[in-house]
Amino acid sequence: MISARGMRHGAADAAARLPALLAAAEPLAASMVLGAHGRRRSGHGEEFWQYRPAVDGDEARAIDWRRSAQSDVSYVREREWQTAQNVQIWTDRSQSMGFDSHGLSKGDRAAILSLALAMVLVRGGERVGLLGHDCPPKTGGDQIVKIAACLAEINDASYGVPHPDGVRRGAQMVMISDFLGDLDVVQSALAHAMDHGVRGALVQVLDPAETSFPFTGRSIFEARAAGHRFETHKASALREDYVARLGERQDVLADMAQSAGWAFSTHITDQPPQPILVWLHTVLSQRGTL
Repeated sequence: MISARGMRHGAADAAARLPALLAAAEPLAASMVLGAHGRRRSGHGEEFWQYRPAVDGDEARAIDWRRSAQSDVSYVREREWQTAQNVQIWTDRSQSMGFDSHGLSKGDRAAILSLALAMVLVRGGERVGLLGHDCPPKTGGDQIVKIAACLAEINDASYGVPHPDGVRRGAQMVMISDFLGDLDVVQSALAHAMDHGVRGALVQVLDPAETSFPFTGRSIFEARAAGHRFETHKASALREDYVARLGERQDVLADMAQSAGWAFSTHITDQPPQPILVWLHTVLSQRGTL
C-alpha cells in the first residue's frame, strides 16, 4: 500500500517533471509541417473543398449550377469533412521504462512522443485522451496540460499493462511501450480494440543498450522493481542469444499488430524523435481518422 507521504512525494516528482516534459514536446510538435489538413475529404461541413463532375445518383440540389454553366459538364460542390475524431493513447510509465544508458530514459521519450502527438492532433481539431487515466478524449489547450500532467506520473509496476477498457468505439488507439513484459496482455488489448472497431499503432521504445547488448566481462543485471538479479562473468557470451530473442519478440509484436489491422514500429532513444512522430501521424491518417 502506498502511504500518504509516498503519494505526496509522487505528486511532487510529477510536478517537477512537468515543465521539462512540456518544453521537450512543444518544439517536437512544432517541427511537424503538415501542409493540407489531415482530415480533408468529402463530407458534412461548411468550408468549400473542391468541385467534382456529377455522377448518377447525385441529387439535383447538390449541383453547383453557376460552375456547371461554364462548361458542358455538371459539377457538384463538395464541402470538407469536419467531424473531429477520437484518438486515445496508452503510454507505458512503468519501472521498466526507466532504463537509461545515455541520458534519456525510455519512459521520458515515450511521454515526449505521446504529448507531441497529442499537440499535433489537437491543433488539427481532433479529440485526444489518455488511457489508464481519467482523461477522456477532448480538444483544446486545457486538455494538453491535463495530458502532460498525467504523462509526468510514473507508476510502481515492473512492466506496463495496456488499459484498453476506456477506448471508445471506432476511435484510434496508440500504444507506446518497450513491450518487454507479458505479451499476452498486449494480445488481449488488441483483441478488445478489434471488438470495438478500433485500430491504431504500436510503438516499441527501446534503449540502444537493449538492442546492441554492449556488455562484456562481469556484469550484474537487475530489474528496477521486480527484485530479479542476474550475474555473469562473461556477458559477451550472452549477446547472440539475447539479440535473437529480442528479434523474435519484435516479430511476434509485428505479427500481432498485423493480425489486428494495426501498424508496428520500433524507436531507439538515441535516435531523433521526429521520424517516429511523422510515422505515427501518417499511420493515423491512413487509418482514416485524420
